Amino acid sequence: MFKHSVFSLPFIFIAMLVAAHHEGSAWFGWRLLFLGALAAVSARNFAMGVNRYLDRDIDTINPRTQSRPSVDGRVSEAQMLGFIVLNALVFIAVSYTVNAFAFALSVPILFVLAAYTVFKRFSALAHLVLGVCLGLAPIAGVIAVSAEITLWSVFLAIGVMFWVAGFDLLYSLQDIEFDKTHHLHSIPSKFGAKKTMWIAKVFHLLAVVFWTGFVFEATLGFWAYLAVALSAVMLGYEHFLVNKDFTKIDKAFFTVNGYLGFLFLFLMIIEVSTCK
Repeated sequence: MFKHSVFSLPFIFIAMLVAAHHEGSAWFGWRLLFLGALAAVSARNFAMGVNRYLDRDIDTINPRTQSRPSVDGRVSEAQMLGFIVLNALVFIAVSYTVNAFAFALSVPILFVLAAYTVFKRFSALAHLVLGVCLGLAPIAGVIAVSAEITLWSVFLAIGVMFWVAGFDLLYSLQDIEFDKTHHLHSIPSKFGAKKTMWIAKVFHLLAVVFWTGFVFEATLGFWAYLAVALSAVMLGYEHFLVNKDFTKIDKAFFTVNGYLGFLFLFLMIIEVSTCK
C-alpha cells in the first residue's frame, strides 16, 4: 500500500524544511530528500506488512478485507515475511547513512511501528498508537537535518498524532458492527458511531491547536499560519462528508487527508523560501 505513505511523507519534509531554515538555508539537499523519502516508504511498508501478516486471522472473516492479497493467497506468508524483513533492513540502513542519532533510534522506531497491530488486540486506544506511529515522521525529519529533537517538532508531531487518530476513527466506522460481533477493541465498537464522530472532531481540533503551536514555536509567518487554517477547513470538510454519508469514508480518508498533507507542505515551501 505505497499510497499510504502520502500521510507521513509531507510532514517529514516539512520538519526537514523548517530545520534547514533554522540553520540558515531554505533547502536541506537532494541527498536528504532521497534518504527521507526512502526512510518514509520503507517504514510504512514495514508497518503495513506487519499489519497484514498479523491480521490474517481477522481479515479472513471480515467481508471488507477478504479480497486482500494477504488473505486470498496471492501473497504467501513467506513473501510477506520477506517483505517485512527487507523493508526493516532498508530503514535501518538508511538511518545509518543519515546520522548516528537516526541510526540509534531506528530499531526502537520499528518496534513502535509494529506495536499498533498488537495493541489493537487489547485496547481501544490503538487509534492513538497509530497516530504516534505517523507522528514520528516530523521527529525523524528534524533528526535527519539537525540530529536533535526540537520543541516545535514535538508540537508538529503531536498535531500529526491527533490528525491521524481522528481520521482513523472515521475510517474504523466501517467495521463497527464487525468489531462488536468479534469482540475487537476500537473506539467505534466501544462508544458507538455518534460518540466516535465527536471524539474524532475533538482529536482534529487538537491537531489544529498543536499545529498552531508548531508555527508559533518555530517562529514562522503568514504562509505557515495559512497552512494550518486551510488544514482546519479541510478537516471540517472531511467531517461533513462522513456525517452526511458513511459511504464517503474512503473519499474522506484517502483523498482529503492526502491533499491536506501536500497542501501543508506546499505552503511551507513558500514560507521558508520567502521568510527572512
